[in-house]
Formats: sequence, C-alpha cells, structure tokens
Amino acid sequence: MSDSKVTTLKLKEMKQRGEKITVLTCYDYSTAKMLDKAGIDVLLVGDSLGMVLLGYDSTIPVTMEDMMIHTKAVSKGTKKALVVGDMPFMSYQISVSESVRNAGRFLQEAGANAVKLEGGREIACTIQAINAAGIPVMGHLGLTPQSINKLGGYRVQGKDEAAARIILNNALALQDAGVFAIVLECVPAPLAKMVTERLDVPTIGIGAGVDCDGQVLVIHDLLGLYSEISPKFAKTYASLHSTIGEAVGQYKADVRKGVFPGPEHSFGMDPGEIGKLY
Repeated sequence: MSDSKVTTLKLKEMKQRGEKITVLTCYDYSTAKMLDKAGIDVLLVGDSLGMVLLGYDSTIPVTMEDMMIHTKAVSKGTKKALVVGDMPFMSYQISVSESVRNAGRFLQEAGANAVKLEGGREIACTIQAINAAGIPVMGHLGLTPQSINKLGGYRVQGKDEAAARIILNNALALQDAGVFAIVLECVPAPLAKMVTERLDVPTIGIGAGVDCDGQVLVIHDLLGLYSEISPKFAKTYASLHSTIGEAVGQYKADVRKGVFPGPEHSFGMDPGEIGKLY
C-alpha cells in the first residue's frame, strides 16, 4: 500500500488491476496503529466486538454507543487505512431518516470513513439515502449475523440454485443502490466467484473462497486470541491465547516468589531522607 490514504475509489481501482484487498476487524487504538503500519487496506470496526470483547452470544445486543466508542478509538489510531464502522442491529431498520442519522454519527462523532450494513434489496432505499448524505456504504450478504435468528444458525448460504440466485440478485441490487464494496460471508466459492465477476465493485470474502477481490478476518481469529469459536474459514496465524496465558502465569509466579519487581523495576531514595521518617 502507498503512503496515501486508502479511499473507496482506490479499492475499486485495486479490483480493476486484480490487486487483492486486505481487510481486518479492529476494535481499539493500539491494534489500529499496528494494523495500519502493517499496510492493511481496510479496518472494519465490526459488531463482532460484541462476541470477542463484550462476551455476548451474538452481535444482536451491540448498541450504537458501543460502536461509537470503539470506532472512535480505531479512527484515532489510523492514518492510511479506510475505517469502516459496522451499523449495529436496529440502527438502520426502523426508518430511513434514523438510518441516515446513525450513519452520520460514525463519520461525524467517531471519525470513520464509511459504514457497513447487512441485507439485500430490502435496504436498497436506505443505502441510497445514506449515500445521498455523502456517506459511503459497504454491503454485506450471505451469512448476515444480525439475522441469525431468521437464518436459523451460522451456516453456509446460497447452496442451491434458488438461494444462490437471491444472493446474486441482491448483490446487483446493492451495487445499483451505490455500495462501494460487498462482504460475502459463508457462501460457496463458485457463487462468490460468479458474483465477483458480475460486479464492478469489489467483493470482500469471509468463508467465500479465493476468487473474491479481497478477504476479511476477525483479528482475534487471525491471532489465536479467541478460543471459544474456531470457524472453518478462519486461518490462525499465531497462537497468542496460549502465549498470553504463559506470560501471565510467569508474572503470577514471579510475584508470589518475590522476584518481581526487582531492583531494576524499582525507584531508590536517599537513605538520609527516609531515615527522617523513623
């Protein structure tokens, strides 16, 4: 990635050049600085923070205020990457005007560059209105976690011809509505390839095969930090859960044995000054 800021236009140009787009979820300032320095193109402040940070069983309980806090932190730690804020459940389903207002908060209050919404043609009018307000929108199709109760669980979507056609048509509808990219989650690789070829805007896959224009992973899955769930599509590049456990265990042992803090971690004082206190 160049030293210039990543924009939605640059992502489209990357698709045209056949250059893969890298996306990772991010929820805090320190991690944002590391990922931005590493050259990741897009930092997605996902509502997945509800599960990996807040301990919820799903993304449903995540609120706008939760998203504002974490998106603001990520934005402060980012110079080059495009920051996308996930609009949480019920922040864009009630009315178009409320959707635009909430989307605007991501840019105005939290410093994001764009927002992400889940859903197909049923939210096309909402996307158009948000776009009209000058707010870039990323779409999300396939397994949409906010609709998990409707979908009946976390499973692959679009496996038969009828379901696949719905996803393809929804992707085209989202493009017509003005999205700058679409996340395809847990859809068969051949379908993701077809959608990618049919669209002018980039596709970002997660469990959707290698033919998408880019890929996204949850940072906790990539680093091996979150032990509760290990989805098939996630590749673990480090095992920090065990590394951190070992480090904390060593700290505990050192404290118990009285070897931490040592002289090198402590501050001295003139013996004469301390003596005056006796």
